[in-house]
Amino acid sequence: MSYLQTNTLPFKQRVEQQVNNEMVRKALVKAQETIGANRQRMVDELGNWEEWRDDAKAIRNHVLANLDAYLYQLSEKVTQNGGHVFFAETAEEATDYIKKVAKAKNAKKIVKSKSMVTEEIGMNHVLEAEGMTVVETDLGEYLLQIVGDKPSHIVVPAIHKDRFKIRQELHDVLGYEGSETPEEMTAFVRQKIREDFLGADIGVSGCNFAVPETGSVCLVTNEGNLRMATTVPKTHIAVMGMERIAPTFQEVDVLITMLARSAVGAKLTAYNTWLTGPRLEGETDGPEDFHLVIVDNGRSKILESEFQEVLRCIRCGACLNTCPAYRQIGGHGYGSIYPGPIGSVISPLLGGYEEFKELPYACSLCTACNSVCPVKIPLAQLILKHREKIADAGLTPVTERLSIFGFNFANSHPTLWKAGVKVGAKVASKLIKNGKAPVNFGALGEWTKARDLPNAEGESFREWFNNRG
Repeated sequence: MSYLQTNTLPFKQRVEQQVNNEMVRKALVKAQETIGANRQRMVDELGNWEEWRDDAKAIRNHVLANLDAYLYQLSEKVTQNGGHVFFAETAEEATDYIKKVAKAKNAKKIVKSKSMVTEEIGMNHVLEAEGMTVVETDLGEYLLQIVGDKPSHIVVPAIHKDRFKIRQELHDVLGYEGSETPEEMTAFVRQKIREDFLGADIGVSGCNFAVPETGSVCLVTNEGNLRMATTVPKTHIAVMGMERIAPTFQEVDVLITMLARSAVGAKLTAYNTWLTGPRLEGETDGPEDFHLVIVDNGRSKILESEFQEVLRCIRCGACLNTCPAYRQIGGHGYGSIYPGPIGSVISPLLGGYEEFKELPYACSLCTACNSVCPVKIPLAQLILKHREKIADAGLTPVTERLSIFGFNFANSHPTLWKAGVKVGAKVASKLIKNGKAPVNFGALGEWTKARDLPNAEGESFREWFNNRG
């Protein structure tokens, strides 16, 4: 099991669990409707939304086309600013470097702000195996960490829980005795985490965008925890996927405008933080030591493949907030730290088809994700491309392959097809009663769980057409 994978149960079992979890489904519906309505207001207010999308797409395409040059410029600037840069080809190289830095600092406690790429590489597990304590300081991530749960959304990690469930878990784990009001629970957690900030040896963050022009790291959050994590400890380690670059602050302006509106339906997030290297002589705030870990972990292979467009992603989560499949099965149904439409594309690329071959099928190809993506990634088309590759590789179920073979054979022999539909119509009229067939298995069985089959009348369409001239 890779760190990318969050659940080893078979896909159908994961889906069954989530579909039957009423609390999760209610929470997801409420969140999707709220975020969706807020996003639409921000889109309408901004105006010329499609032109903004075109600009954001062009910026990201330009970065991907010139990624080597921008990464070189970024590393040079960070070094000039007094920081350290490490290029990690694999997840193991990234975590080994972070572990090496932590050991050199004799670190015992590490505070961490929200970061998808650190989850992708399994940083917490590696450091904890060395006896270090890693504290998630994003409120949602913290609430999940204390009960050993996993995030189910890229932007809103605890989207699958309501405040009553959270209140109960805070009581069970931390002895919380207050009410279920968000304000009171947040104040309680804030007090707990404040002690961790003050006692931490290292602070770890992700990176929304790195700016090669100045060697700066741009981070957008709705909580103040990130600023505490990156300024109070003496050492700050920022971890970024190698594609997360905006050439100058002019491009960052466009991308942040799109990110905030698409992610949470806001003009801007509450905190927009710019960090440029360690604290300089004469300055009173900031870390004494700064490290930027730039992670490949399969991205180079994606860059040279037909799936290159997925690297435009700015991790806004808009595709999850509109996806009807995600609404039904939630993030945990996908079994990956990257759920939803974006997860259905990127998880098989980073983790391989053996672990994630089912995810491209967790999609109705309705293309709703295409219409909301702020950088115009054709997610539905990329999902379909995955399905083609999975079928070509023979990774689909045997029954499915045999069914497709039989259909293709009959479809390519008109006489056999004509006889088949004629006999099939008559057999169906005898067997299907009240919308149900006597034998239900495979895809047919799944279909009839929630739907009725049409009652056959004993004649094929061709017979029906010919009988009516």
